[in-house]
Amino acid sequence: MASLRQSITPEEITKARYTALIDTVRAYKPGEDLAIIERAYRFSLEHHSGQTRASGEPYLVHPLEVAHVLAEMKLDLHAIAAGLLHDAVEDTSATIEEIRAQFGEHVAHIVEGVTKIDKIQLATASKEERQAENVRKMMLAMVDDIRVVLLKLADRLHNMRTLEHLRPEQQQQIARETLDIYAPMAHRLGMGKVRGELEDLSFRFLDPLAYKQLSESMEERRARGESFLEKTVEQIRLKLYENGVDPIRIDWRIKRLYSVYQKLQRQRIGVDQVYDLLAVRIITHSVKDCYSALGAIHSLWRPVPGRIKDFIAMPRPNLYQSLHTTVMTEAGMQFEVQIRTEEMHKLAEEGIAAHWKYKDGGPVSAKDEQRLAWLRQVVEWQRETTDPSEFLSTLKIDLYPEEVYTFTPKGKVVILPRDATPVDFAYSVHTEVGHACVGARVNGRLVPLRHKLHNGDIIEILTQTGHAPSRDWLTFTKSSRARNKIKHWLVEHQREQAIEIGRKLIDREARKYRVSIKDVSDEHYAKIAGEYGVSNAHDLLAAIGYGRIGARGVLAKLVPESAHEISPRPDSELEPAHGIPGVIRSIFQGEAGALKVVGHDDLLIYRAKCCNPIRGEDIVGFVTRGKGVAVHAKTGPNVTNLLYEPDRRINVEWAKAPSGGTKSLVPKLSYPVKLNVFT
Repeated sequence: MASLRQSITPEEITKARYTALIDTVRAYKPGEDLAIIERAYRFSLEHHSGQTRASGEPYLVHPLEVAHVLAEMKLDLHAIAAGLLHDAVEDTSATIEEIRAQFGEHVAHIVEGVTKIDKIQLATASKEERQAENVRKMMLAMVDDIRVVLLKLADRLHNMRTLEHLRPEQQQQIARETLDIYAPMAHRLGMGKVRGELEDLSFRFLDPLAYKQLSESMEERRARGESFLEKTVEQIRLKLYENGVDPIRIDWRIKRLYSVYQKLQRQRIGVDQVYDLLAVRIITHSVKDCYSALGAIHSLWRPVPGRIKDFIAMPRPNLYQSLHTTVMTEAGMQFEVQIRTEEMHKLAEEGIAAHWKYKDGGPVSAKDEQRLAWLRQVVEWQRETTDPSEFLSTLKIDLYPEEVYTFTPKGKVVILPRDATPVDFAYSVHTEVGHACVGARVNGRLVPLRHKLHNGDIIEILTQTGHAPSRDWLTFTKSSRARNKIKHWLVEHQREQAIEIGRKLIDREARKYRVSIKDVSDEHYAKIAGEYGVSNAHDLLAAIGYGRIGARGVLAKLVPESAHEISPRPDSELEPAHGIPGVIRSIFQGEAGALKVVGHDDLLIYRAKCCNPIRGEDIVGFVTRGKGVAVHAKTGPNVTNLLYEPDRRINVEWAKAPSGGTKSLVPKLSYPVKLNVFT
């Protein structure tokens, strides 16, 4: 095979690709004069002569393949010619004036649009700035002529198909950009087939090991699924005929790799738990037949509750229409059935390219106008600013409805779950940025941490050295990364506090019984830890601090003489700083004075659920066994019983507002701070 490959000349390679292109165009343009395609091919052949790609192939193979992708979209001849010429201005001595003179205004307009996207004016721009500029230019080009972006998608698709010939760092960079921008762009334009291939190719280079493992696992299931689906299709065909539905065709598919991978990551399940790996697609003549077919399917198999979706009555934002249902066979096998008309299917696979009317010289269809309506404002925004960063602050792109498409001030894409907040954004940047987050600017405006982010928002994170996460953040953060990082910090920090409280409670008991513990080390705690079901000194001290183990019993084992009949001193004789209130104060407030409650749950301090006190009520605190300090309303149902254990009682109060009122959630304390703005 190798010798055969070497015997083929570059001219033969390009000629074969050109012949394949012409055959594809003639299939949907029978009898059409293809002279403009021939001339574009000759022009590109001349100007790219001697150039090769990283793969070693003649450079001309790339524009030929890009043009072929456009031909598979069934675009007009001007677009196909532009595909052949799209790199000529940037990579050869050709000029846009030459192209305009030889191929006309339509072709020159498309080539110039692509060249403007690729040509970055900022010579010193960072990768993020170049990305922001590219997104901005693409959006403008889409409004001006959708064929420009269709050509860019075709260009990116072929580059992804040949990405293995580049260096690993280039592969990672291009694959990430493709997954972040180009695949979502294809999705937003309804181009499911292109989107799917871009996602799978990106996945292959971004996580090769996961891609390989999932590919092998899916291949095993494909072999089993093919036999099942072939029989299933025949059952469906017979049932449809019985119900008076004559389908155009029935086919089936296996779920795409990246789609499966996303589901595994999102739901944290194994491949065996993905029940919609298999799907049958029914193409009908009419909408009426779609609903009749749905009834026929449900008469064959039981539908899975909650898995019936009517995208015909309620199309997706990108105008995708279809009926979806997941059914279960008597043997317990689940599979998805999609039902749509031929027109809906073309729209689902090809998106806006399926209905673009440049090829007929006619006006844009009403559906295409609706599909592009979300882009019309871009022209107005462009009149207001030419700066990429300012442009992005007003650019609202709804690419994936389930996700929020946000940007850093430098244009780097950050994709977050719907209803995500600045805290989610901060943790997506870096764990330490998340921990130190104290505020944010969204589109230049200061917002609270609970603020819900929207598509196209530009976020600046404000950080403060020494700041730490709050348990309250868990009530509004959405991303698993942010929530896991917050929980981890809380557990670690709460444990440190509990250990310190445990030490002080032991010290308090020692003072109470007039014994010395100055010679007691962590080794002494470790020796008796096993008696309490814990493994080491810190675990024992933490358990004391949490209230799970009594300090008195531990002291008796550490210092046996404390267990003798010695009358303990009353609490009133102890130094104030060493009673339980003093212990808590010393841990939580240091020199700041008495403990204050700030209106929401915090580390080792929480409002009791039995009465859930609200700001302004008289309150009292109790050291619980295991959860820290519980704050009760003094009129709460359990307070009377708790008063029988005065040793656990602690005085707490609501923090005062700076004006002297009681509405503020923070104590009246001022500290000089250093504020960092993370961009």
